[in-house]
Amino acid sequence: MKIGIVANSRKIEAPETVQKVYDVFAGSDVEFILESETATMMGETASSHFTDGTDLILSLGGDGTLLETLRRMNGANIPVAGINIGTLGFLTTCQDEQLADFAEAVKRKTYQVVDRSMIQVELTDLDGKKHCETAVNEVVIARGETGRMVALEARVDGELLNEYKADGLIVATPTGSTAYSLSAGGPLIGPNACVFVITPICPHSLSNRSLIVTDDSRVTVQPCGEAHEPILFTVDGRESIRVDPCSVVTVTKAPSALRLVRMPDHSFYETLRRKLHWHGG
Repeated sequence: MKIGIVANSRKIEAPETVQKVYDVFAGSDVEFILESETATMMGETASSHFTDGTDLILSLGGDGTLLETLRRMNGANIPVAGINIGTLGFLTTCQDEQLADFAEAVKRKTYQVVDRSMIQVELTDLDGKKHCETAVNEVVIARGETGRMVALEARVDGELLNEYKADGLIVATPTGSTAYSLSAGGPLIGPNACVFVITPICPHSLSNRSLIVTDDSRVTVQPCGEAHEPILFTVDGRESIRVDPCSVVTVTKAPSALRLVRMPDHSFYETLRRKLHWHGG
């Protein structure tokens, strides 16, 4: 079995966690392939193609590290396991202190692989360059450097939904419902729901609320009104892109899904209780 490793080198515990991975798989028929930055951190030979022939990818860090790992995988259809260094994440498979249990599940092949839907986003930037991005959590269209609200027109399958005056607009997957959308007042959504959620950020009107639509919908967002304030476009918290006043941001369901590794006893609802400090038992 070949396992690729991507570690968050900014975490001081990362080298120790990589070594723990080596230790828990010691004696088993496993070959490790380290992504370039991880290899440099460990003083080992780097691999520019850490996904080639790999059966499983380990992402050592947190939810943000896992999102960055997916970007570096460049669309490779390989199951990903997030090993969390720190507090429990929504996307990660287990904590680093559970590595022995994780290794046992891998050796016995008792782990699960679940599909999480993603969104595909297209837009044209200020220079006329077309962008096509894939998001696990969300796409955000928001105000730029000024403190002024922006005016955004949203349509669903070509029909006008609303003209928002707000700090911005989020279109999120069920996975992303526990991320920025939640912070902006959006609902929590079960990970297997076939929907998107559209959530305004600090809307001028208190009547503007999140809307859930089926994930076969085509959502478009574009600047509207006479004032053309700076507007930025961001996918999963990555680098922002300036939106042209005439740009249309188009959001649809991505053709492929994220393949997340889960422990045999994993429960989404238990994770909610722990992460949100609920007291459901």
